Amino acid sequence: MVLRSLRLSLRNVDALTTALVLPVLLMVMFVYLFGGAIHTGTHYVNYVVPGVLLVCVGFGAATTAVSVASDLRSGIIDRFRSMDVRGETLINGHVVASVARNILSSTLVFAVALAIGFRPHGNPASWLVAICILALFVLAISWFAAAIGILAHSPEAAQGITFLVSFLPYPSSAFVPIHTMPSWLQGFATNQPVTAVVDAIRALLDGAPVGASAWHAVAWSVAIITVSVALAGGLFRRRSS
Repeated sequence: MVLRSLRLSLRNVDALTTALVLPVLLMVMFVYLFGGAIHTGTHYVNYVVPGVLLVCVGFGAATTAVSVASDLRSGIIDRFRSMDVRGETLINGHVVASVARNILSSTLVFAVALAIGFRPHGNPASWLVAICILALFVLAISWFAAAIGILAHSPEAAQGITFLVSFLPYPSSAFVPIHTMPSWLQGFATNQPVTAVVDAIRALLDGAPVGASAWHAVAWSVAIITVSVALAGGLFRRRSS
């Protein structure tokens, strides 16, 4: 099922290209167009990379939700059942393929960031922890997207709902410091999962003290995974019965 989902991604060249190229263009745009006007106390490219990585996760989530919704709509699950294949493995395949796609896009973002001046100061242990936090959040959002794909009644609806995931990095600490936002928005920006993940990854890559943000990021990811897996299981049994 994982290989099937990856093959479907390779055949959908337009969506795959967009998922890989758009985050890179977004990073270049922020660094070269807005970076000079945004004061973060550090080189802006070092500040913005974690946020762009989470934008990648959002685009990947949309792809996953659309793929799951398309499979449910096409009736492929009934075919797999006739072959004695559990339908749940289809969802697992989409989630694992989503993680693999996000690893590829994140690697590309890191490569471009290094080319345009990203200079992290974290040690190998900090990098390893940062990668684990990012991978855990990718897994969480992938499961959330799979649940949305099952809940939605069409691929178009699934894509529209997961747009909210792509939007979350903007009202967070991903691109600008939270204290520069309107007071009514600061509470939400401070207490949402993207801020915790971005702050943890940024501190780890920069070799700075992480504080409680790493634990908050892990707690948010585990909570999202727990709720999404339970929700996806219940919705799938209801849709496929």
